Amino acid sequence: MCSPQEFGMNAWSARMLTRSRSRGPGAGPRRCGEEPEPLRRGEAAAERRKSHGPVKHRRKAQRLCVAYEGSDSEKGEGAEPLKVPVWEPQDWQQQLANIRAMRSKKDAPVDHLGVEHCYDSSAPPKVRRYQVLLSLMLSSQTKDQVTAGAMQRLRAQGLTVDSILQTDDATLGKLIYPVGFWRSKVKYIKQTSAILQQRYGGDIPASVAELVALPGVGPKMAHLAMAVAWGTVSGIAVDTHVHRIANRLRWTKKATKSPEETRAALEEWLPRELWHEINGLLVGFGQQTCLPVHPRCQGCLNQALCPTAQGL
Repeated sequence: MCSPQEFGMNAWSARMLTRSRSRGPGAGPRRCGEEPEPLRRGEAAAERRKSHGPVKHRRKAQRLCVAYEGSDSEKGEGAEPLKVPVWEPQDWQQQLANIRAMRSKKDAPVDHLGVEHCYDSSAPPKVRRYQVLLSLMLSSQTKDQVTAGAMQRLRAQGLTVDSILQTDDATLGKLIYPVGFWRSKVKYIKQTSAILQQRYGGDIPASVAELVALPGVGPKMAHLAMAVAWGTVSGIAVDTHVHRIANRLRWTKKATKSPEETRAALEEWLPRELWHEINGLLVGFGQQTCLPVHPRCQGCLNQALCPTAQGL
């Protein structure tokens, strides 16, 4: 049996062992009056989680897979580039072929009285270009027959920049009458001729931007002047005929309200090699078949392909 002293020592050792275990592994006996050490940040968080019950497991983050387009070396040298789809009207190629067939005789007014036939082919190049521009200025809101008659009378007087500037307004008005808006055109012709003499040495400018800056010259005239006078295709020349027919055939994504809108819409999809041809082709078609009022759909090869004809 243990002596009383030995029994007391064993009891004291048991109490100290219990306290050490409650303070955690590795903790020694705490001295009397010693304050407990603060918990480290991670330990404090663990203690809070224990006090608030079971911890919910975080949802596992899903991996986002992103597919990247391979480089040229990855795709191979023979890979074709991505093609952007371009809008184009339905059946436009067949419609164009039918219009060419209907215009094969070249017997519309534009074919022998248009701007290409109004200037003096024997005159010097600079004078020819001036006459081309003048005939285009006269042609606005005017039939080809009337424009051709006015140009013939002007040429009989010697049609140059100098001769026009020396002609008084009243005489010039009589020579160009009865073209549409002839009084305004007298003023525009005089102003434009003066600018050509002062800035261009009697010649006409060789860019659309400079041409449309001249009084009385619009985009259609500028593009035609570039084609006929300078031999450069700068854009599609759209007049009332081209504007009307393009909308009737639905050659624009949506209905356009002006020739300039139609020009921009056509140039978005019509192949560039057709830009020079399309004006004369459609103007003659509009003069003979696709008339502004009462179009002759019964004799048109596009009757079955024309959306407007189907609604008549």
